[in-house]
Amino acid sequence: MTSLEMALEYIKINNVKFLRFQFVDIHGEPKNIAYPVKLGTADGEEELMGVLENGLFFDGSSIAGFVEIEDSDMVLKPDLSTLSVLPWRPSEKSVARIICDVYKKNGKPFEGDPRGCLKRVLAEFKEEFKGEYFVGPEPEFFILKNQDGKWVPGDDAGYFELEPLDEGNDLRRNIVFALENLGFHVEASHHEVAPGQHEVDFKYDNAVKTADSVITFKTTIKTLAKQSGVLATFMPKPFYGMSGSGMHCNQSIWLDGKPSFYDENNAHQLSDICLSYIGGILEHTNALVSITNPTVNSYKRLVPGYEAPVNVAWANSNRSAIIRVPAARGKGTRVEFRAPDPACNPYLAFTVMLAAGLDGVRRKLIAPEPVEKNIFAMSEADKREANIGSVPSNLYDAIEELKQNKVLKKALGDHIFNQFIEIKTKECDAYRTAVTDWEFNKYVRI
Repeated sequence: MTSLEMALEYIKINNVKFLRFQFVDIHGEPKNIAYPVKLGTADGEEELMGVLENGLFFDGSSIAGFVEIEDSDMVLKPDLSTLSVLPWRPSEKSVARIICDVYKKNGKPFEGDPRGCLKRVLAEFKEEFKGEYFVGPEPEFFILKNQDGKWVPGDDAGYFELEPLDEGNDLRRNIVFALENLGFHVEASHHEVAPGQHEVDFKYDNAVKTADSVITFKTTIKTLAKQSGVLATFMPKPFYGMSGSGMHCNQSIWLDGKPSFYDENNAHQLSDICLSYIGGILEHTNALVSITNPTVNSYKRLVPGYEAPVNVAWANSNRSAIIRVPAARGKGTRVEFRAPDPACNPYLAFTVMLAAGLDGVRRKLIAPEPVEKNIFAMSEADKREANIGSVPSNLYDAIEELKQNKVLKKALGDHIFNQFIEIKTKECDAYRTAVTDWEFNKYVRI
């Protein structure tokens, strides 16, 4: 939709009875207010046009990372281009959602809105470089079934398996159909490495649209899984001894309307801008993972031994480095940052990845030589000699890195930066003081 009139016509044609005004909190968890559409009368149509143009007021004090109760009045202003009917709701009296930006009551953008944060950084990038930022994420997830009151993997299949071993094939098909109805360009779907683990890939786009898509993607999958009597989880490491779920992020920047990562005459056919971008990501990786891997569980995935992206290095085809440059060249030249997991807030994750890469571009950082041998097979001594570090081993240490990082602080803004650190520090403390089943069983007889 590009106008109020087009949005109104869409709502009428699709017999929309409820319009969900959707946004996310600091964790990237979607929230919404359901507005009942009252067409058929002049007053009802006028009221709908008013909320589409001016937004809805809401209480922001109960939203994680937003505001205190004494300053809680906020406004959801809809982005008309995101209006879409939800394909899993009844079609006769349909439900649509529209993604919103969060504003303060004085009409200014709210600095704690994750979507607004990404849009601000992109606007600065466009003004400084005439730049555009594109991201293509690969979020993995598990389908779980309830067995004797316990959630277990939905099947015993492995990588690229077919039915009957792959018991999620029908659900993945329904997911693909639903995503396509929501405007996704789905490129592939398949069973992943671990039992019950799956992946559905969709085409890259500009960073805001892609972040919107990640939120819609997760909501769609969880909803359709529940309707099928199973549970979909984007938890990074739901089971010990199995591979975890990542969200590799392929990214590229275009400058002045042209792709900037390819140079046929340069080393590896990568431009100086691309190599500097890689250098920026590598320099800021230890702080980046606090945002791209934001839960204590994230660091159960980021451990050696499971082909996890823990090695702070880059390579071309080598998947044992935290950054990989896939083989495609020309317009398809891109940088794949392999650390992120699907528990992250995509708006904030894309914000800090871009900020880190652009810091490298501005400073003309020189990326180290690529590591083309299997880092997983290298000894710790060999990795030290090659100057290959590792990401922090827990969320607390990652947060400590974030606290010292001025580049990421500027990108996030004071509000999100401080709120995120406060919330995640409390999360770390709660985890640190909790007594787990493993501890109880290990030590109860002492």
